[in-house]
Amino acid sequence: MNTNRRDFLKSAGGIVVAFSWGGSTALAQQVAPPALPGSLGTNRMLDGWIRVNPAGTVTVFTGKCELGQGILTALTQIAAEELDVAYERVEIVSADTARTPNEGMTAGSTSVENSGTALRFACAEARQILLELAAAKLGVAVANLSVADGTVAGAGEVTYWELASEVNLEREASAQAQPKPPAQHGIVGRSLPRRDIPAKVTGGAAFVQDLRLPGMVHGRVVRPPRYGARLDGVDEARVKAMPGVIAVVRDGSFLGVVAQREEQAINARLMLIATAEWSGGSELPDPATMYEELMSLRTEDRVIGEKDAPVPAGAKVIEATYHRPYQAHAAIAPSCAVAEFKDGKLAVWTHSQGVFPLRATIARALGLEPRDVRCIHAEGAGCYGHNGADDVAFDAAMLARAVDGWPVRLQWMRDDEFRWEPYGPAMTMKVKGAVAGGRVVDWTYDVWSQSHNMRPGRPDGINLLGSWYLADAKQAGPARHAAQPNGAGDRNAITLYDFPRQRTTHHLIMENPVRTSALRALGAYANVFAIESFMDELAAAAGIDPVAFRLAHIKDERERAVIEAVARAAAWKPGEEGRGPRGRGIGYARYKTLATYSAVIAEVEVNRTTGIVKVPRIWISADAGQIINPDGLTNQIEGGVIQSASWTLHEHVRFDRNGILSQDWMNYPILTMPDVPRVETVLIDRPNERALGVGEAAQGPTAAAIANAFAAATGRRIRELPLTPERVKAALA
Repeated sequence: MNTNRRDFLKSAGGIVVAFSWGGSTALAQQVAPPALPGSLGTNRMLDGWIRVNPAGTVTVFTGKCELGQGILTALTQIAAEELDVAYERVEIVSADTARTPNEGMTAGSTSVENSGTALRFACAEARQILLELAAAKLGVAVANLSVADGTVAGAGEVTYWELASEVNLEREASAQAQPKPPAQHGIVGRSLPRRDIPAKVTGGAAFVQDLRLPGMVHGRVVRPPRYGARLDGVDEARVKAMPGVIAVVRDGSFLGVVAQREEQAINARLMLIATAEWSGGSELPDPATMYEELMSLRTEDRVIGEKDAPVPAGAKVIEATYHRPYQAHAAIAPSCAVAEFKDGKLAVWTHSQGVFPLRATIARALGLEPRDVRCIHAEGAGCYGHNGADDVAFDAAMLARAVDGWPVRLQWMRDDEFRWEPYGPAMTMKVKGAVAGGRVVDWTYDVWSQSHNMRPGRPDGINLLGSWYLADAKQAGPARHAAQPNGAGDRNAITLYDFPRQRTTHHLIMENPVRTSALRALGAYANVFAIESFMDELAAAAGIDPVAFRLAHIKDERERAVIEAVARAAAWKPGEEGRGPRGRGIGYARYKTLATYSAVIAEVEVNRTTGIVKVPRIWISADAGQIINPDGLTNQIEGGVIQSASWTLHEHVRFDRNGILSQDWMNYPILTMPDVPRVETVLIDRPNERALGVGEAAQGPTAAAIANAFAAATGRRIRELPLTPERVKAALA
């Protein structure tokens, strides 16, 4: 061998690199690893997804987390189905940076699509490996074996549990083992009981708010009176002398307290508030001119969809502008986390939707190595989207680091939650359209919005509230566009209707006068509200029934099917008109243009004296492809309908120039139980199609259906949400 020249090939994860030393040449060639389905593509080792246990159980691992959407139940069904074991035998571990695959965020209604697909193929491959082991042990061909609840039968029997010590899953997935065809499913497609429900309805330890660790102490934080204010001074000595206080934690303008008992931490927080002196801070927009102010700020504009065709002479042109206000997540329980800093390592129990991105960001903010930070998901009591979960995790970490060795439970107060969480952004949608011969012949759509994605995990900033107030203050990342078709503020802004001429532009507001980030459905809620409201306005201009008008502009049969299904369920009559205080309206969308198809018909009652709008009934049809758990799917759809009804009728963040005024439920009303609509859901099962994300599909169509029903009932249209009594009375005056 020539010692001046060494050549070898190294293979790892499908990447082949040729190295050469010696002389003046060096060669490196990289071959991309083969594509794998779902999240297997970024988490390629089988043992990262599944473990067979000698005790007669299977453990599966997912990077997605339970947010109340029933995802752990659905994923367990998928695993049990592909492995041919009883549902009860499968244990599931979710979203733990020390134990599970890194699947990023649980967001965008992608858990079944990505994690479910990965588990389906991983478990199918693990089953094939187990069958090959069983075939060798029993002396028969794999094709002559059958499996029932983990027992493999052929010329004799052997169980998965007996093979557990021999099975080697420490290998890269190949995705060559084909999952079962839908016709053979016995677990997938059934409404099995949700795993997360019993503790929630019996008072068990269901949420991170319920977590108690040995020796645990309690913390609280103090926020400034307005965004950006700085702490000039505080009477720390007075607070340290209070009963039970262990430490006052101050770093620049970050201020918190640790005490032995929770009520002691709350009392100490009140004293910190009373003695703290603040200065500076930024003003908020004037609510009276909020939309104009936001649209005047610097924007980064992007045309995201365009088709060209001539416009017929004499086409009827109409225009409209729609608005959506800032809206809060308004989680039932304030954000909470438990953190422990010990021996230079940090553990955080958190209801974050992305434990891996959170770990990376906390490590950067605190100057730690990511390997020294562990984030473990524990479910939170409420929220789809980026509320205070990540921020409170950082707060807890700050306090835990100050009292090394003590587990610290930190729960925000209600006013912390309402005033400091990132809101769903206020938005303006301008639409211009033309109709001729009963068809839309021109369509122009412009949407203005702040960023809908300021979550932790981005490399261009530290998106954790508390870190911005440290002596070594961190900076949030800038607003940035998201790629279509997912989008963000422009999610669902490109219409799916068959319009020959159209242009869609997203005006991303680059400044952040009010803190915003991801709220369930992101921009789809407002965009679908605007598009579907305007479709009704165009239908009226053309003199055509709104259901028929939509169908005339749709070619896709699955789109047509959901509209026709909801029309049948609601007994829609072509050309039906409002009856005094009552009216019905329709809304339709395919979420993100690639997930669940859904159509909604809403019935409203309008009290012209009080201005109160009620929604007694809603019908919704949905096509989510293959259905994993019908009851779970229905829960998600109906929950989305009800949340959207609350947004559409009630919810908006109140503020003035000096700060946020919505600090409790009195200043942020939501839909109450007596006013929850009766919802009738029609599911269109397509077992031979891929399963589609459904958690955020109903919000936009529901808002549009309610707005269109109000117009049908009153002959007046409100283009600014929510439909408050004041706004209704003004429209009817």
